[in-house]
Amino acid sequence: MATPSAATRKKLQRKFRLRGWTPSRRPPPSWPASPTPRTTPSTSSSTSSTRSRSSILDRDAVRRVVALLVEAEEAVDAASPAATSARSALRVVDSFVVPRFHYDPIKKVFYELLIHGEAGDKAALYRDRYQRLARDKYFSKPAFDTVMTEDDNCEITSIQSLIGCTGRRWIMGVISQLEERQFYLEDLTGANSITSFLSTEHKITSGFFVENTVILAEGELLSNGIFQVNTCGFPPLEDREASLSMLMGLDFFGGGVIAAEETVRLSTLEKKAMNDMFVILSDVWLDSSELFSRDVQMCYLVAKTMEKLGVVLDGYDSVEAVPSLFVLMGNFCSRPCNLAFNSFEELRLQFGKLGEMIAARSRLKEHSRFLFIPGPEDAGPSKALPRCTLPKYLTEELQKHIPNAIFVSNPCRVKFYTQEIVFFQQDLLYRMRRSCLIPPTTEETSDPFEHLVATITHQSHLCPLPLTVQPIIWNYDHCLRLYPTPHTIVLGDKSEQKAFKYAGITCFNPGSFANDSSFAAYRPCTKEVELSALES
Repeated sequence: MATPSAATRKKLQRKFRLRGWTPSRRPPPSWPASPTPRTTPSTSSSTSSTRSRSSILDRDAVRRVVALLVEAEEAVDAASPAATSARSALRVVDSFVVPRFHYDPIKKVFYELLIHGEAGDKAALYRDRYQRLARDKYFSKPAFDTVMTEDDNCEITSIQSLIGCTGRRWIMGVISQLEERQFYLEDLTGANSITSFLSTEHKITSGFFVENTVILAEGELLSNGIFQVNTCGFPPLEDREASLSMLMGLDFFGGGVIAAEETVRLSTLEKKAMNDMFVILSDVWLDSSELFSRDVQMCYLVAKTMEKLGVVLDGYDSVEAVPSLFVLMGNFCSRPCNLAFNSFEELRLQFGKLGEMIAARSRLKEHSRFLFIPGPEDAGPSKALPRCTLPKYLTEELQKHIPNAIFVSNPCRVKFYTQEIVFFQQDLLYRMRRSCLIPPTTEETSDPFEHLVATITHQSHLCPLPLTVQPIIWNYDHCLRLYPTPHTIVLGDKSEQKAFKYAGITCFNPGSFANDSSFAAYRPCTKEVELSALES
């Protein structure tokens, strides 16, 4: 390599001095003939071992650093689009490692919090949900006196400020039952009775209105101090791109922050991944049918589940391009694994048989990955969300046959190139309908699944049920939030399988595999959902 010019030497010396280094006066080394290397995270961690205790850089130290950079460059070249596989593009995020952020309403920014449980976390659980939903620009008062119609802006009035106000007002808050069968709308300043909301005729939007959901209500304060609701609905759904522009590079999903140029490269690879497919099965019962000799119907369903699973695996093992990911969601037992359950050893052996079944399909074992998500009735420390992974005692036998099997929490998150996918196994539709305070409107849709999707997306939360119905670990509530909105939401539910696209979000329920042999195949490249079922 030619000797650098005087300007180049001055530039290098200035860069070195800014970092506290002084280059040696010895003759410059002969640089390797290679393209300019790109710094990677693995390189930066490796170069720490080359640092000298002295601030003077000599030729040997520079040679070692350059050699590491060249090695990293070769590793990046090896990960070219032709060599990159779905296995390396897939990142699975456990709920318990998702970073937690708090929104500052004064500075209007997010900042990261340490995850540790305190008494105040219960109050923060609702406060954080409310503040996030109240951040919409639609609710902001204009900074200058401009002519705006009521459709352009609806300024939120705090409940405390309603006293003495007349005329039409907009309020926003959480539905709370502060007294027996007495419902209130509560915000950060106070609470007001909305009992009339449950009994009078008024216009509402799609979704399930349950206790603890955040709603936006329009009406006026009556002389008796009760807010008369005329129109009621959920807060508007914030566009994903608008959310990302406010995050300033913070990682809410948990898959790690990706540089802009890396995002472009991954987006290009994602469009080329035409053959990648995810197969999702929910309610995969693995327990032995001998335990249910008294219940003939249950015995039949349990015995058939493993047989049907073998048919599904055979079918996909024979196709030209095998699925890149199989997602098996609980419950993995037909009975609740509680204190009365005494067949953990039998269930452990059944997981081992499942491992043998997968290992017998060599193409699936070699080219596919298997993700296991526990259900609400599976073995675990508590029923609170998020649920931790299946106990190692149950999964050891399976991992002997499938070493790369992945066991994660419920819910869990998967990042495929740039696409964000959320998996959640819960009998959510039934519980939301049971907890609904008023019948959902049929003006826009009468499909319960569409009402469910509208509820969780507008609430930006997977499970906006009261804590008395579904306990949530207070300081891990952020793991269930859907902010920014993901590209795809998979809801493992016992109800009929459904697929629905709402505001650009693909939502689907693969159905209950144990009950009606239904499952789903998802192609992330095109975001298409194929609802399937075996013939009975």
